Amino acid sequence: MKTPNGYEVIQLFEQFAPKHLAMEDDKIGLQIGTLNKPIRRIMITLDVLEHVVDEAIEQNIDLIIAHHPPIFRPLKHIVTDQPYGRMIEKCIKHDIAIYAAHTNLDIAKGGVNDWLAEALQLQNVDVLVPTYEEPLKKLVVYVPRTHADAVRKAIGDAGAGHIGNYSHCTFNSEGIGTFRPEEGANPFIGQQGTLETVEEVRVETIVPTRLQRKVVQAMLQAHPYEEVAYDIYPLENKGETYGLGRIGTLSEEMTLQQFAEHVKQALRVPAVRVVGELTSRVRKVAVIGGDGNKYIHQAKMRGADVYVTGDLYYHVAHDALMLGLNVVDPGHHVEKVMKEGVANVLRTMFVQQKFDVDIYVSQAHTEPFTFI
Repeated sequence: MKTPNGYEVIQLFEQFAPKHLAMEDDKIGLQIGTLNKPIRRIMITLDVLEHVVDEAIEQNIDLIIAHHPPIFRPLKHIVTDQPYGRMIEKCIKHDIAIYAAHTNLDIAKGGVNDWLAEALQLQNVDVLVPTYEEPLKKLVVYVPRTHADAVRKAIGDAGAGHIGNYSHCTFNSEGIGTFRPEEGANPFIGQQGTLETVEEVRVETIVPTRLQRKVVQAMLQAHPYEEVAYDIYPLENKGETYGLGRIGTLSEEMTLQQFAEHVKQALRVPAVRVVGELTSRVRKVAVIGGDGNKYIHQAKMRGADVYVTGDLYYHVAHDALMLGLNVVDPGHHVEKVMKEGVANVLRTMFVQQKFDVDIYVSQAHTEPFTFI
């Protein structure tokens, strides 16, 4: 087992929630401290408040991964006899780094909005508000016929060749490759100064841009040649769509009042705010974690009967009524699903990488509202 440094941990985590998915001007990434140190204990939290940092100190945490960035607006000062300044001071004094994954974690496949959709037991789930379309590239590599299976498996296992619900998709054509090893070469086949001919296979496959480096490295490791001949072409094909929120259907239609009770139980909240006639029937559900006020029209256009989101504004509630869109507001804090979600993702990744890191899920209470 290996104790990784902070860069290794975050590089691994960003394979799950890449920075490029984040909305423009979102304050993500390392916010306090350094990643240039060994990471033995990580704490996952929704919010970073002073008592959360106190919890991290007590638990000997090296790195906090948070959903809500503690530094969202530009700082004018850091006054250490005030709560916010004390929080930053404690992090620095105790060498606790804070890394924020916000809208990139919302948008990521299997991220916050998927966890919310799963908790609500939605089926046939799709992206609600598309924000990013993954560019695709084509990888072409020439490999001796004897090693074609090994190379195809390596690049497929690395993520190349995914088309819809199919993986390891390639096209293969056979031909003759020629080369002459020059002085200083150490050829797998042939001898220096002699022109060689080899039965080769041209293997073609599609690669998402974010996986290009990983796929190429896997290909090079599986390929027997000292110098590998390969090409990468940009494509105009549409790649996977990413975006905010999810939309799906309930297994059975229910009234808005029944659905509101379902939301309370599924997301473990004591109360919800509801917009709409409680006897109306709902089946198609849109959900956005956090503040989704600006997306009520997208929810309506996508055919949602009810929209689940937090921090609903008074006038936006009126707009929803006029649109005929029911809304259930369980509060911003339901994004707490990210704590166990991120912990589970990291545990799986660390086992695969043989990283010796303990993961602690924050137990501190950060819901600012009390329902009476």
